[in-house]
Amino acid sequence: MVVPGDVVYPGMIIGENSRGEDMTCNPTKEKKLTNMRSSGDGKGIILDAPLVLSLERALEYIGDDEFVEATPRTLRLRKKILDANERKRAANRKTTLVMAD
Repeated sequence: MVVPGDVVYPGMIIGENSRGEDMTCNPTKEKKLTNMRSSGDGKGIILDAPLVLSLERALEYIGDDEFVEATPRTLRLRKKILDANERKRAANRKTTLVMAD
């Protein structure tokens, strides 16, 4: 959903995950380089083209805990709670309340 060079921030949705749960990552973090490499390491990696969403498609795509952020230049998807630790705490509070009923 983002292309190289886009500005990203914590809580921003940057791609899709094949699993049901959310995965937090830092796309600006550099890959650690080691002295040991295999001969085919990094070759043949083909990335899909980024998904460009219209406003209607973005509204269909988001979940209950997400927002569509529309500015004059960009259309971004983000979480309601930007901090990953706060999202976990809120999810734990929600499950605790549901279990208490």
